[in-house]
Amino acid sequence: MGETIRLTSDDGHALGAYRARPANAPKGGVVVIQEIFGVNGHIRAVCDRFAEGGYVAIAPALFDRVEPGVELNYTPDDTARGREVRGQIDMADVMRDVATAADNVAEAGKVGIAGYCWGGLVVYVAACRLGDKLTCGSGYYGGNIKSYLNEAPVIPLMLHFGTLDAMIPMADVALIRDAYPRIAIHVYEGADHGFNCDPRAQYHAEAAALAGERTLAFFAMHLG
Repeated sequence: MGETIRLTSDDGHALGAYRARPANAPKGGVVVIQEIFGVNGHIRAVCDRFAEGGYVAIAPALFDRVEPGVELNYTPDDTARGREVRGQIDMADVMRDVATAADNVAEAGKVGIAGYCWGGLVVYVAACRLGDKLTCGSGYYGGNIKSYLNEAPVIPLMLHFGTLDAMIPMADVALIRDAYPRIAIHVYEGADHGFNCDPRAQYHAEAAALAGERTLAFFAMHLG
């Protein structure tokens, strides 16, 4: 279903991406944004699931600007490595690469964005800065969104958080809700950070299934 391709951003940077296509005519496109672990097997599987739902899904390798081909697991060492690479990435460059990925799937129709962990933050920023490329977004447990609340989303946005997520306390979620009440925020009781990621110990099947249903319904409403 999926393939690894190459993209070129508007500043000439070349990066990899995983793209999956549906079996039938697409409903639209979805840009899938990685966790700090790169475009690994889990993120490719997420793309495949969106393709099964009828969308052309693409996951740009956003760490390629620092180190091409980063693909990590969920061990403490790999987590530290992912955080190290993330710390070297400039958000303006991330937006360039996200825009390039959106352009790549725009032939499928309207384009949405979904992201996880660090990718959840990227979804929020993209919802504020890339309204000319994206139609809607769904972000999962994006940390540090509160630091970007001076920027307002310009497209419909849905966010998902777990009540047990120590990295994103409910007080931070309240800040987002208070700043932008129009954002559809869902909180999952008993779910931790990474609850959508089945290879992780924090995987929460019920929360993942419900968040997935909500995301697909949201995309169906705004993308087709």
